[in-house]
Amino acid sequence: MIGYYDWAGGREAMLRFGPEDGPVVVLAPPLFEEANRTRAFTVALLRALASHGVASMLPDLPGTGESLKPLEEISATDWVEAFASITLSRPCHVAALRGGCLIGGNVPALSRWFFAPVSGEAVVRDLTRARQAADRETGTSFDAAEIDREGAPIELAGNAIPRALLRALRATEADMAPPCRVVRLEGDPASADHYVPGAPLWRRAEAGNDPALAQTLAADLAGWVRRCGN
Repeated sequence: MIGYYDWAGGREAMLRFGPEDGPVVVLAPPLFEEANRTRAFTVALLRALASHGVASMLPDLPGTGESLKPLEEISATDWVEAFASITLSRPCHVAALRGGCLIGGNVPALSRWFFAPVSGEAVVRDLTRARQAADRETGTSFDAAEIDREGAPIELAGNAIPRALLRALRATEADMAPPCRVVRLEGDPASADHYVPGAPLWRRAEAGNDPALAQTLAADLAGWVRRCGN
């Protein structure tokens, strides 16, 4: 079901899944192009979560998705404030994927569940590398030091991103204070509470889905939410 949420900067869209009562999860999606590549997977995950009796919300962050605000005007603080407006409105658990952990990890919640969390520095580094790879094909070049200079938003992975937003993200880490559960793919060398089989959809050139992985993660998330309670 399509719904909306209000924050200090206006009104944004969100998707709602699952029952009207019981525990609620608010999910922070990956950032920038990774959000597009994993959108179908994220929806599949939350639909599977609903089959476990857990409701969920998938909000569009300001400047993303159906938002009427241009990304060029958005700050990292806007994202956290907008997301927090949901988690402060009712007791809920936060789930987050990849760069979304930088947003979902810094708001009030009953508990946090992170899948393949990544640092803000890694998010910006991946964006920079993608720009540099694209520029090599056209015979141009991009200097990552431009991020530290004042100027117009920088075009990275199809998005015009404010330099201040990039700098803020680069300095951000997800808060993993307990209660927090971290799940990663098998083969990921970073520490986690649990590892699952699967492929990193965010690395594919095109958007994709993995229903089996969505079912696996939904079962793990539902179990975590019920252990943490309301």
